[in-house]
Amino acid sequence: MQQVGAKSFANAQPVDPRYLPVPISRSGRRALVKANHVWVLHKHLIVRAAGAILALLFIVGAFEARDAIGSAGLTVYRLVQGEFAEVGFGIDAIEISGQTLTDDKDIITLLTVGAGNSTLTFDAQKAQGRLQWLRAVESATVRKVYPNKVIVSIVEKVPVARWRVGDTTWLIDDSGKKIGTDISSYTDLPLVIGEGAADDAVTMVRVLARHEKLKEQLAALSRIGDRRWDLIYRNGLRVQLPESGVAQALDRLETYQRDYALLDRDVTLIDLRVPGLVTLKPGELAAAELAQDKKKSKHEAKGSSEYETPTERKAEAGTQ
Repeated sequence: MQQVGAKSFANAQPVDPRYLPVPISRSGRRALVKANHVWVLHKHLIVRAAGAILALLFIVGAFEARDAIGSAGLTVYRLVQGEFAEVGFGIDAIEISGQTLTDDKDIITLLTVGAGNSTLTFDAQKAQGRLQWLRAVESATVRKVYPNKVIVSIVEKVPVARWRVGDTTWLIDDSGKKIGTDISSYTDLPLVIGEGAADDAVTMVRVLARHEKLKEQLAALSRIGDRRWDLIYRNGLRVQLPESGVAQALDRLETYQRDYALLDRDVTLIDLRVPGLVTLKPGELAAAELAQDKKKSKHEAKGSSEYETPTERKAEAGTQ
């Protein structure tokens, strides 16, 4: 045996055996190594699964406590709103300008949806977007004026015609869409009637705008079978236009009006559907006069044959 000298213990320190590590058994070490491999290889998948489980637990917990959370949030919101209003930031005035076709109450309803009663919490941008849901609104500007005012400027779409549907008369824009009901300040706009009239009304109105003489005393434009148009005048006259070549037909009609005042005559129907041909249906007075003229012409023709001169009779006899 080799004797160890005192020098070998010069650096020795006292140790409590209870703090000495216990060696891991071979099976436990194997499991730890395997778990470490699994973590290294599938770390992202494990983290995602854990996150999904935590999110599911949170959703379930929130759902179970939804009534309490909603009640608490509403209470806090009302308290904050009330405090803002009490210190002078409550919305006391809403100024609206530019609206003609749009009802004020519809504008105010959309302004105040979820907005509260305080200028500090009022979202002007969202309110501005909601106003464009209205039929007649082309654009809108919403501004907050502190401490207690909201200013709204409306730009409405421009109506180009009136469209009668049943008992309601709508104003339509240049795309044929309804933008409001007819009001007295728009009675000078052309009136279109009939199924599908709004779809082609803008084109017809623009073509007719070049013929000022034809627009006088015009009551309505009637869409026939969603294929063509009739002009209806206040005196009861109806002008039938063709399916195609409408501009040329209107040019001819304006020529007849300029040269013969045709639209002012006692005529109930003017048919321009056949190119190069104009068919007229006379009114009662004109029909009576035409009948009288026809009767007179027949009488004159008959009278001339009864009172032949002797020379004409001799010539006729000689011919025989």
